[in-house]
Amino acid sequence: MASTSTIQGAISRCLTDRRRNGKGPVVAQAAVTKEISRWKLPELPTLVITTATEPLTKRPIEIIEENDKFNSGKFGRFGGKFVPETLTASLSQLEAEFNRALHDQVFQEELATLLRDYAGRDTPLFYAERLTEYYKSNNNGEGPEIYLKREDLNHGGSHQMNNAIGQALLAKRMGLKRVVTATAAGQTGLATAAVCAKLGLECTVYMAAKDKEKQSSMVRLMKLLGAQVEAVEGGFKDATSEAIRGWANDLDSSYFLTGLAIGPHPCPTMVREFQSVIGKETRRQAMEKWGGKPDVLVASVGTGSSALGLFHEFLQDIDVRLVGVEAAGSGLDTGKHSSSLAKGEVGVYHGAMSYLLQDEDGQIIIPHSIAPELEYPGVGPELSFLKDSGRAEFHSVTDEEALNAYQRLCKLEGIFISLEAAHALGILDKLVPTLKSGTKLVVNCSGRGDKDVDIVFEHRGCLEAFSGL
Repeated sequence: MASTSTIQGAISRCLTDRRRNGKGPVVAQAAVTKEISRWKLPELPTLVITTATEPLTKRPIEIIEENDKFNSGKFGRFGGKFVPETLTASLSQLEAEFNRALHDQVFQEELATLLRDYAGRDTPLFYAERLTEYYKSNNNGEGPEIYLKREDLNHGGSHQMNNAIGQALLAKRMGLKRVVTATAAGQTGLATAAVCAKLGLECTVYMAAKDKEKQSSMVRLMKLLGAQVEAVEGGFKDATSEAIRGWANDLDSSYFLTGLAIGPHPCPTMVREFQSVIGKETRRQAMEKWGGKPDVLVASVGTGSSALGLFHEFLQDIDVRLVGVEAAGSGLDTGKHSSSLAKGEVGVYHGAMSYLLQDEDGQIIIPHSIAPELEYPGVGPELSFLKDSGRAEFHSVTDEEALNAYQRLCKLEGIFISLEAAHALGILDKLVPTLKSGTKLVVNCSGRGDKDVDIVFEHRGCLEAFSGL
C-alpha cells in the first residue's frame, strides 16, 4: 500500500483519516491497483485506426444506455463517490440542486440567454476547405469533408465557458459567494473568472507555478477580471488538489467549479451536461448544412470535457464514429505522456474510479504534454466506460504531431487553435486515409491558440523553416 505521506489533495487526506478512525478503507492516490488487478485490461493499441463500425451495431443498446444512468454517478464500474463523510452532505446537496436546476424553466432560460448573449453561441460549424483539399491531394483525390466546430470563438476563447456559466449559475442559485477552480493553460480559469465577474461572485483560481509563468497573459486577464490567482508547486493535478482543499475548508460559502470531467459524482455528470450543447448544436448544424449526421467525430482527450461535449449527443447513433485523441507527449514508450486510456490502469483518484497513470505501487505517474490542459494523470469515468464498452475509440498524438497540426491549420485556414485542440487535428494524418470520399468528419476545436504562441516558438524556433505542408 502506498505511503499516506504521498497522498494528493483533500479527498485523499480525508480518506486517510477515515482509516485511522476505523470508518472505511483508504485509497491513496490511485492505490487500489493491486486490489482490483482482476480488472486490468490489455493495453489499447494507439495510432492504429480501424474503419469498421459494424461490430457495434450488434451490441445491445443497453450498454450505451447504461452510460447515462443520470442519478447513480456510475458508468459501468467507473465513477462513484470516493469521499470522506465530511464531503458527502455537500455533494448530495449539490446533486439535488443540480437535478432541480435541470428541470427548472427559469434556470434553463437564464442559462440559454447567457450562452447566447454572453458566450456568443451558437459557435460555427466551419467547412475547412483548404485543409480538406490538402488531405485529398495527398491521398489521390480521396478523403472526407472536414468541418471544424469552432469552440475557440466562444467568449473567453474555449469550450470551458459553457461549463463555467452553468456551474456559476448553480453556485449563485445555492447562495454560495465564492467559487474556486483549478486551471493549467488558463482556459478554465479565465472562463470562471469572467462569469464570476458577471454574476458578482468571488473567484479563486489555483494554478501550477510553472503554468502561471508560461501563461502569464492569461493570468493577467484573470486578475483584471477580479480573480485571485494562487500559485501551486507541482503540476495541474496538484493545482486541482489545492482547489479541492480550498473548497473542503470552506464548504458553507464556497463552490468547487471543476472544468474537468473527473471527481466524485455529480461533478463529471455536471461537466458533461453543461458541455453537451456542443454536440446538440453540431447535430442541428449538420442537418442544415448537408441534411444528415456527421459520420466521424474527433476530439482531444484530457479528462474528457470537450470530447464528451461533442460525443454525448451521438452516443445512441451507433453509425456515428467517435474518435478521442490523447496526448502521447514525447512518445508512449518514453513514459513522458498523458495517455491514461492507452497506458493507464483502473484506480481511484480525486474521488472517482477511472483509468489512471500509476506505477506498480499505485502511485501517480507525473504526466507530460506540450498542451497544459491535457497534462493530467487520469481521464473521466464516462470516457473510461466508453473505452471499455467499445462505443468510442481512442488514439494518441505526440507533441511533435500536435505542433505540426497547429501550424498547418494556421497556414491553410488562418485559424490558430489551442495545442489541446491541435491533438485532435494531429490524428488526421492517420485517420483521413482510412475514410472514403463524401465522409463528413467534424473536429472539435475546443480552444483558441494565441495563448500557445510562445510555446510553439520555444519548441520550433524559426518558424520559417517549417513547411508543415
